[in-house]
Order: sequence, then structure tokens, then C-alpha cells
Amino acid sequence: MPHSHSSAPRGRVRLARGASPWLLPTVAAAAVSLTRARRSGRWATVAVPTTALAAGMLWFFRDPEREIAQGRVISPADGVVQSIMPWKDGRTRVAIFMSPLNVHVNRAPLAGTVTSVEHIPGGFVPAFNKESENNERVVWHFDTELGDIEMVQIAGAVARRIVPYVPSGSKVEQGERIGLIRFGSRVDIYLPEGVLPDVEVGQTTMAGVTRLDRD
Repeated sequence: MPHSHSSAPRGRVRLARGASPWLLPTVAAAAVSLTRARRSGRWATVAVPTTALAAGMLWFFRDPEREIAQGRVISPADGVVQSIMPWKDGRTRVAIFMSPLNVHVNRAPLAGTVTSVEHIPGGFVPAFNKESENNERVVWHFDTELGDIEMVQIAGAVARRIVPYVPSGSKVEQGERIGLIRFGSRVDIYLPEGVLPDVEVGQTTMAGVTRLDRD
């Protein structure tokens, strides 16, 4: 399947799908408080924090266009490589920690068909904590040219909702937007046996741009 190259202008930023339940109330509150602050000084004390919160929400839910990189496996998430761990079955797990400052829209690591999207309820400890593996998560499987690829979206301490964009059975292009995790979180990608990572712990990744595997 060909790589997906966005037709939208570079630099254009849109808002993430699934942001409205958080974004609309804060923007509405900011608008009301700013309007009333013009008539009453007391409302100014309310307008400042509500406007700051609305601005923060707009920044958090940004969804910039990306020029999708070449490579067999590309990063599904913006963040920092938290760990690289060999798995018993020969695969290698690359865990990417996403702070609240990162873009939280996740992208398909390879082109292929989504064979399953499973939501698993769980806790909400901080995503950088090892116990976060028991957090609420969504487990994805993709049928790709490298075989079955597993990806896991893990909710963080604040995030209480993972929003998948595509259902099981969908065909996706590499770098296509596939879901959103609200607030701090983690994404794990399992490289198949024989595929070596080309990133290291502490390295910054960009969804759709950073290549994860080595030739």
C-alpha cells in the first residue's frame, strides 16, 4: 500500500477528532467570562484562568499535518522512548511516553488492515510508571507486509478516554490517524521477530515521521 502524503498545506494545524467534550465547555466558559468581564471587574478574575485553560486545551488537542516518512515501521506517537524490551516470543517492545505537551493523535505504524481493536478497562496510574501496563488501554492488531503488528494505547493518570478513529476491518495507510489519547499517556509498539529497533531510550519521536526499525 502506498505511503500516505497529506494534501493539506504544511504547517496547517487542525483540532483532533474526539476533543469536543473537553474543548467546547472550556471555550464556552472563556467566552462568557470575557464578555462579562467587560461589564464587571469581578468577572476579570474568572476570565483570566478560564481563558488560559481554553488556550491550553486548544494547544493540547492540536493535530498538525505531517509529511509521512519512508520506512517499514514508523512511530505511532509523539513522545520519548521510555523503554526497549525484548519479548519472550522474539518481538521487541518499544514504549513511547507522551507528556501532556505532546500531540496526542496516534498514527498507523504500517500500512495494512486493522484486524482487531480491543478496549481493556483498567486503572489510571501515571503512564511513566511500570504499573501503567494495567491501565485502561486499547490493543490494536494490524495485518501488514511484516505480518501481525501489535500496538497498545495506554491511558495515563489524567486520561480517562482513548478514542479509536477506525474500526476493525479497516484498511489504513502508513501514517494515517487512527486514534486519540486524552492527556498524558503511553503507546507501545511491538516490532516483529527479526526487526531491530533503530531508536534508543530517551530519544524523541514524532508520529508518522520517526522511523523505528533498522534496515
